[in-house]
Amino acid sequence: MSFIIEESIDIEASPELVWEVLTDLPRYGEWNPFVVECASTLEPGDPIEMKVQIFDSFAQPQNEVIFEREHGRRICYGLAPMPLGSIASHRCHVVEPLPAGRTRYHSEFKLEGWLAPLVQGLVGARLERGFASMTQAVCQRAELLREERA
Repeated sequence: MSFIIEESIDIEASPELVWEVLTDLPRYGEWNPFVVECASTLEPGDPIEMKVQIFDSFAQPQNEVIFEREHGRRICYGLAPMPLGSIASHRCHVVEPLPAGRTRYHSEFKLEGWLAPLVQGLVGARLERGFASMTQAVCQRAELLREERA
């Protein structure tokens, strides 16, 4: 049982700049409508502590673990499988170089386990909107920074 959300967008900014946006965690509150706070070393095995705006009235704390980081290319984190296979999550940000100094940003989220259908039913549409809004915001932030630095 899986619930999967994938988003991709082509960005008029370099892969290095998109990577900078994704890894400048203290600034998430300035531009990110979904993950409004974030802190981590981004080292595999270390925690990533977030506040996620799933509901309009409050930002929900979400503490996960960094699974992998390939500098300049990929960061993945999530929840390790819970007891009895109830739930596990895997989230990746992928930065892919395109011709002419452009970038494709790909967002992947996968929720698995016997609780996944319940989570999907309760907040699936909100999660889909949240991931879509963050994808758009990554693009806007990177393109704005490119213009400011030109």
